[in-house]
Amino acid sequence: MRGIRRILSFCSSVQCWHGNVALHFIGCPGLRLKDTTHINSPSLHISIKECQDADIGNLQIIAPENSPNTDGIDISASSHVNIHDSSIQTGDDCVAINGGVVDINVTNVFCGPGHGISIGSLGENGGHDTVEQVLVQNCNITGTKNGLRIKTVPNGTGYAKGIRFQDINLVNVKNPIIIDQHYCPHSENVVCPLQPSELEAVQVSDVTYTNIYGSSASKLGIIFNCSEIHKCTNIVTNNIHITGGEDLAYCKNTQGEFVDTTPNISCD
Repeated sequence: MRGIRRILSFCSSVQCWHGNVALHFIGCPGLRLKDTTHINSPSLHISIKECQDADIGNLQIIAPENSPNTDGIDISASSHVNIHDSSIQTGDDCVAINGGVVDINVTNVFCGPGHGISIGSLGENGGHDTVEQVLVQNCNITGTKNGLRIKTVPNGTGYAKGIRFQDINLVNVKNPIIIDQHYCPHSENVVCPLQPSELEAVQVSDVTYTNIYGSSASKLGIIFNCSEIHKCTNIVTNNIHITGGEDLAYCKNTQGEFVDTTPNISCD
């Protein structure tokens, strides 16, 4: 499927919207999408919304590294979703897990180039978003801007919890592991510019990173940039070895346990 001026939407709702999404599914229980190739969407390649018990696998998604907003797979308001055995090369997130998602597994996915595998952004425009029960496992992420990312916008509400990243290989990734509770949409900065007073924050808790190896393309291998309003809690790293750059970690307002982790994490 080539994306130039070709947009398909599968929707069981009276109200359907797809914008420039090449392939859009809304309200499709038992969705099965397998053995397809998606090339050069004008925007998102695949969007999944309000779907349950979806199985998505053996896909190839390709877009230029410098193409903006060309996410591979975007999921929102869905539950019990499996994404597996696929190759995603885009100019944005390989997989983006957005608000309203419960129980999603991402396994055996090759990602790169692009912006990695992301949860969020959550809480945009003061919104309330929730994500829980996420497993990202046995993935290879190569040459991306971010690796494993959780991003929330100041003054949003909700939570992201019960998230596991395990058995991941990261190669030449600019921000290999990152939680950013000060994310600015459409900003290239890791830390947001000066904001109005932060009164609320999406709560990030119960996040585990296990058996993650690789190399950083920047001086920071791990970034936990959490909010003073709702600190990140129960953040656990175990058997993490990320080399390259200056082997540094940045950690602020984060509570948890960091075991056998390189770079060493010392949190303010």
